[in-house]
Amino acid sequence: MPATEYQGTSTTSFSSFGRSIMSMRRGQVHSMETAPEASNQEIELDAFQKLVAARFADLLAADSGELLSIPWVRKLLDVFLCCQDEFRSIVLNNKGGLKKAPMDRYICEYFERSVKALDVCNAIRDGIEQIRQWRKHLEIVLCALDNQRCLGEGQFRRAKKAMIDLAISMLDEKETNSNSNSSVAYRNRSFGRNLQRDNKSLSHFRSLSWSVSRNWSAARQLQTIGSNLAAPRTNEIVASNGLALAVFTMNYVLYFAMWALVAAIPCQDRGLQAHFYVNKQQFAWAGPLLSLHERILEESKKRDRRNACGLLKEIHGIEKWARTMNELIDSVHHFPLPEEKEGEVRERVQELALLFDALKDGVNPLECQVREVFHKIVRSRTEGLDSIGRPNHE
Repeated sequence: MPATEYQGTSTTSFSSFGRSIMSMRRGQVHSMETAPEASNQEIELDAFQKLVAARFADLLAADSGELLSIPWVRKLLDVFLCCQDEFRSIVLNNKGGLKKAPMDRYICEYFERSVKALDVCNAIRDGIEQIRQWRKHLEIVLCALDNQRCLGEGQFRRAKKAMIDLAISMLDEKETNSNSNSSVAYRNRSFGRNLQRDNKSLSHFRSLSWSVSRNWSAARQLQTIGSNLAAPRTNEIVASNGLALAVFTMNYVLYFAMWALVAAIPCQDRGLQAHFYVNKQQFAWAGPLLSLHERILEESKKRDRRNACGLLKEIHGIEKWARTMNELIDSVHHFPLPEEKEGEVRERVQELALLFDALKDGVNPLECQVREVFHKIVRSRTEGLDSIGRPNHE
């Protein structure tokens, strides 16, 4: 459903748009020249719009090598958390206005969307755990081939077995898109076998288990979050003193953040068919957000990314490296290795070391941020519902 267009304005700044709306209300008493200064509420709402625009512009500034990397995804989550904190402040500072129509409906709809986003966080956490499993296979290859004075047949057999396990694991993850029930069941059994060998790991996994149900679909969940997400009408903006614009903006921040996570990280029944209908002339943040959406979609259409487990740059690196290394290992038929072939193997191993370090340094902080997003959403919803006197069934 396309966003409803405002009547009689094409401004990109909320401050000018908000003041024009407020002037309509004061028109019977004050002319525009004698209208009072902007209220604290207008200043606060204007600052929120500018913050969202600036943060998304910063995300958009990433070059092609940084986009969809672990550092970029972490920056995205930081943007969400920053916007969430500012929005929480708006909610708590305007409790009275949120209890009146149409804001009571708008704010409750936002909190319902945020609940659905919790499931996305759960699925993303599982996807991060899967990446951690792939990292373990890469570590075996690294241990087998790195810092070895002589590369013999035994080291190659060990490395090849680890790479076969990695290929099976990644193929299984890809199949979750076409047959989520069987694939997730296999994945959970696989985790179970691994974790039973390590009581400490089992305890850690249980403490973090946010797993979604087997028939859950990331694509359907995103569709639900974005359903009926339209900009407020002019009369609703006037009636809410501009609060409706802030809620609509936060809805879009939530929607885009969840969509981008699903695009980047392996999760159950991934799908990127989400639609973003927002007019660039209405919101300063719409341009950067829509451009990011387009850039990510373009990445997904590239020939070597179409069937990927996720668009995360590091996942793409694993797949590219594994293809090259498999071809190299398959070309080895005699030991000891010729000097040229050994040099090529060692070069590939150094590439693996860099990739492994990027995963080692990035995966755990990324998981912590996803967990923080989860808890911030829960806390914001609880406080928000309490502030407007609605029952909270957490």
